[in-house]
Amino acid sequence: MKYRQLDFKRRSLVLGTTAALLYAKQAISAGSSLSILVLGDSLSAEYGLARGTGWVALLEARLADHTMQAKVINASISGETTAGGRTRLVALLKTHQPTHVIVELGANDALRGLSIKSSSEALQAMISSIQRTGAKVVLVGMMVPPNYGRQYAENFANMFNQLARTNKTALVPFFLKGIADRPDARDWFQADGIHPLAKGHPIMLDQVWAALKPLLLGQQARA
Repeated sequence: MKYRQLDFKRRSLVLGTTAALLYAKQAISAGSSLSILVLGDSLSAEYGLARGTGWVALLEARLADHTMQAKVINASISGETTAGGRTRLVALLKTHQPTHVIVELGANDALRGLSIKSSSEALQAMISSIQRTGAKVVLVGMMVPPNYGRQYAENFANMFNQLARTNKTALVPFFLKGIADRPDARDWFQADGIHPLAKGHPIMLDQVWAALKPLLLGQQARA
């Protein structure tokens, strides 16, 4: 009889421990859900597009297709510069506590003729702030048209490459690759010649997804 009581107690202890472990695992999983903050300009803010057709909205759909539970916060603003993004970032990090941040800024700096040095410093400050929180960074690179001058165009593109190497961040080399560099590129842009039509946004998402997906899979594996 004593042996039976002891066996019953042992089984109860095992079952109780197993239940506790399962509960802990669920709690960890719930606490480690993915949260993606997109800090960009009009290219990410659905400028001139029907709601839900921009690449950020398409990202949410792709995450669902890959059964990745992730919240996407689009904090992009048309006309945003690196300086503006830097100013807003601290509050955004505190409010949303993202696990991943996609920084898509710099194009408006070039359009306004701002110095590459100031843009680079602002991007560096943002990357440092994000990494201090433990979040992963995807830096989205851009290129400018040849009419900006060969040297400026090269320095502008290299700015993103250098920042990514220095900070060991994921990099999208050219956000508009497959759109701006195609023979019929003019047919893929809105009337302003700057913002892609809706049909270009799946291509833009593919550029981001190539850099983001490995980070998400790594995060899930650690969870």
